[in-house]
Amino acid sequence: MQKKTQPAADLDWGTGEEDATAVAAKEVSWTTAEADAKPKTKKKVEAVLLDSGFDMEGLMTDFPTATELQRFVYDQTGVVLNLKGRSNKLKYQIAMDVLNGAEPDAAFVGSENPYVDKTEIIPEDPLRDPPARPRELEGLNLVTRFGTNTFPHPEPEWRAQDIKANVVFRKYDNGIITYEITGPIAKKAIGTKINKFGVKQPERLTWVDPRTGEQIIRRADGSFTPLGTRLRTFMQRQRVNKSNQWDVWIDRDFVVVGDNAIDNPWGA
Repeated sequence: MQKKTQPAADLDWGTGEEDATAVAAKEVSWTTAEADAKPKTKKKVEAVLLDSGFDMEGLMTDFPTATELQRFVYDQTGVVLNLKGRSNKLKYQIAMDVLNGAEPDAAFVGSENPYVDKTEIIPEDPLRDPPARPRELEGLNLVTRFGTNTFPHPEPEWRAQDIKANVVFRKYDNGIITYEITGPIAKKAIGTKINKFGVKQPERLTWVDPRTGEQIIRRADGSFTPLGTRLRTFMQRQRVNKSNQWDVWIDRDFVVVGDNAIDNPWGA
């Protein structure tokens, strides 16, 4: 049988009021230290997912016309659509599909910027092709080529402003002489109208185009066309020392020799 032992009188069990306060202080101190030791985490905020797809009703409300719808699609995607004249259901479906990343059918793809107002575009005449070169010149060897800008321009308004035409003369080894007006070429405004901004602009644009293509003015037999006679007379009035430009630069005569003359000028 074991003896019961009494606790020592000086043993502190922490049951006094002072001791209880100290214990509470220790608990608070430990709790603070534990909180400092734990990593701090931010409160997680759940993201709200928004539907980024385009809605048929929204498109029809915000863009009631095909032009407005085409412009919006162009701004968002860079795709040019051709929706005018289509049924509402079809055109809005096509637009919505393209806005949501679909590839449009080639039949509904346009080629012109939807912001361009065709009613404000100034019509422009096409630049014509110059007349064809005569067949008689095929296979001929060129002897001389002379260009001049001393001729008055064939266009009366330009001629009144003392604008000159660029003319090229050519002579071939069979005696044919040709002329060609090569320019200058410029646009010319026709008529006047007021656009939607109240600004005057031409009704249409045309070309001042004097180009003739290369044409014969002296034939192989030495005869001149009526125009050739006038052009020769004009060039003979342009003096070069004691002669004139026609005789010095255009109707020049050259002796045609073989390649052998390069090595042996005395002949065989």
